Amino acid sequence: MKRIVLFLATNLAIVLVLSVTMRLLGVEPYLTAQGLNLTSLLIFAAVMGFGGSLISLAISKWVAKKSMGVQVIESPSNQTEAWLVETVRKYSADAGIKMPEVGIFNSPEVNAFATGPSKNNSLVAVSSGLLQQMTREEAEAVIGHEVAHAANGDMVTMALIQGVVNTFVMFLSRVIGHTVDRVVFKNEQGHGPAFFITMIVAELVLGILASIIVMWFSRQREFRADRGGASLAGKQNMIAALERLQATHSGPLPEKMAAFGISGGGGSGLKRLFMTHPPLEERIAALKAIGQGAIL
Repeated sequence: MKRIVLFLATNLAIVLVLSVTMRLLGVEPYLTAQGLNLTSLLIFAAVMGFGGSLISLAISKWVAKKSMGVQVIESPSNQTEAWLVETVRKYSADAGIKMPEVGIFNSPEVNAFATGPSKNNSLVAVSSGLLQQMTREEAEAVIGHEVAHAANGDMVTMALIQGVVNTFVMFLSRVIGHTVDRVVFKNEQGHGPAFFITMIVAELVLGILASIIVMWFSRQREFRADRGGASLAGKQNMIAALERLQATHSGPLPEKMAAFGISGGGGSGLKRLFMTHPPLEERIAALKAIGQGAIL
């Protein structure tokens, strides 16, 4: 419940901020009696599309800490925390990025994620279940995978991709709605119900297609993060960690962190198109297929 309330409050705040920004910039309404003001529509779509995505990116660490209950390790209180912090420190140095914040969230599931507005301002968090159920070598591989996400700039990349597709969905859905209203329903003044109904349907259809594109990019980033984890922690350790995940059935992360977690739900058929992560067996096979020289 807390996550749902936080999600709704965050998105409402983003819409409010962007609406005020549009007004302050003096952007004219894109709907006019004569038709569509395409320039205003493009500005509206870009501000809403990229604005929402980039604001979400900027507050991603704060949202992750609040929604997942992440306890950031300021000063290690035991050997496990000291090992975790030192492992992240070593791998981030090897990857050439600033030391991320390190945290633990309470969950019996085996999981971990990386988030943050940039590769040098990130958070790497692991679940208590991961620390309890994985060997040190397997856990180090998972940490390497998450550090690789940060080092590869995946959070920024995915935010930009999301911004692009959001912009196109908002722009094209309104152009389609306007075209149907004018051409099919012969509405020559203002915009009737056909515009709004068609716009909503077009947004839904285009949104589904956009999600397929974003999820494809997300799956490619997972393969790359696996290679990064193998480079940092060792190929066999990365494979062993993924095999352990197959046996533990780790639970899902909230939507905003799911693309940067270590695992995702399985799927086949159409469901596969909407998966943030490739099936674990494919990720294991991809690692086994490449030589150590290719990883390094």
